[in-house]
Amino acid sequence: MRIGILTIREKWEKFLSTKSFSLTEEYLQTKFHAYKGSEGALFVNGSILPGAGLIAAIQKLGALQSLHGSGQLIAFKAETHHINLQNLEGISKGYSQVEYKEKFLSIQYPWDIFLLNGDALKADFQLLTKGRKSQPLSNTNRLLGPADQLFMEEGAKVECCILNVSTGPIYIGKDSEVMEGCIIRGPFSIGEHATLKMAAKVYGPTTIGPHCKAGGEISNSVMFGYSNKGHDGFIGNTVIGEWCNLGADTNTSNLKNNYGIVDVFNYHESGPVDTGLTFCGLIMGDHSKSGINTMFNTGTLVGVSANIYGGDFPPKFIPSFSWGGAKGFQTFAFEKSLQVADRMMERRGIRLEEADKKILKTVFVMEEKHRKDYK
Repeated sequence: MRIGILTIREKWEKFLSTKSFSLTEEYLQTKFHAYKGSEGALFVNGSILPGAGLIAAIQKLGALQSLHGSGQLIAFKAETHHINLQNLEGISKGYSQVEYKEKFLSIQYPWDIFLLNGDALKADFQLLTKGRKSQPLSNTNRLLGPADQLFMEEGAKVECCILNVSTGPIYIGKDSEVMEGCIIRGPFSIGEHATLKMAAKVYGPTTIGPHCKAGGEISNSVMFGYSNKGHDGFIGNTVIGEWCNLGADTNTSNLKNNYGIVDVFNYHESGPVDTGLTFCGLIMGDHSKSGINTMFNTGTLVGVSANIYGGDFPPKFIPSFSWGGAKGFQTFAFEKSLQVADRMMERRGIRLEEADKKILKTVFVMEEKHRKDYK
């Protein structure tokens, strides 16, 4: 999960100078370095973002101590290797609790990703650039604000653009390109080998992940990686997963006409929940696509491997492996969905691994109950 410049995993690994393992749902476990069991292992809540104060508190934890804050279990050091996802919280409750009273960032709902992206981006900027020197910015550009709030990695290209860092830092990743005529207000980051296409207008806080292509108008949005929004059209207060593609002139509404509070479908509740937000756009899962001129309503949730097209607004909840639009949906045949994923990934020199196929198959089966609503 990307928020700021780095993924949450990358943040923790950089702070702690170590590689991590995962303890997660069984169907996801095969994709990640699994926990094999070791005494003294440090368990960290994967929804929480690290910071210097939090790291210091964790490193002070002694035997049979757990760190808690804002009603959440933050971390504990295991004294047994017999830990799984089911008994983890029960075991941690047997440890003496240490309360962490400082503020920290935590992802509870998908919309928290864009809500907290500004704070996360500023923190990552400091983490990645401290003590380092940026590549020079070409004099074809106009920079507004302090120069130390712009950082360009090796191989980054920026020409004939307006960059405003007075509102937050701007990070240009390795071998990425910001094409001519782009106007960017920080906080903003673009990942390695990503492209911001000509004359794009970007309002921060916005993150364009690695190997993405982005254009048009973007506001307070996060693209995880390997996804495309290469044409005109607007996305705002939006989260786009990996390997997604938004067709030309795809637009998201991020504000209701009556200025009311936005609700979004929640899987745990099996229905819409109140976000408490006035601004909330699109949440789109991995491998999903939209055709040209697609219109997404305020607070739309799209699952994995969905294909949306046609005029008028489609429903606000589109289950995984759905194929269609406002006039109705059918199931996107699983084998055909894998073919589409393979073709898109091959264009970037990457193959869909067996572990990914198994995960996608599990999601396909899990979401069948939601797709039945369209029959």
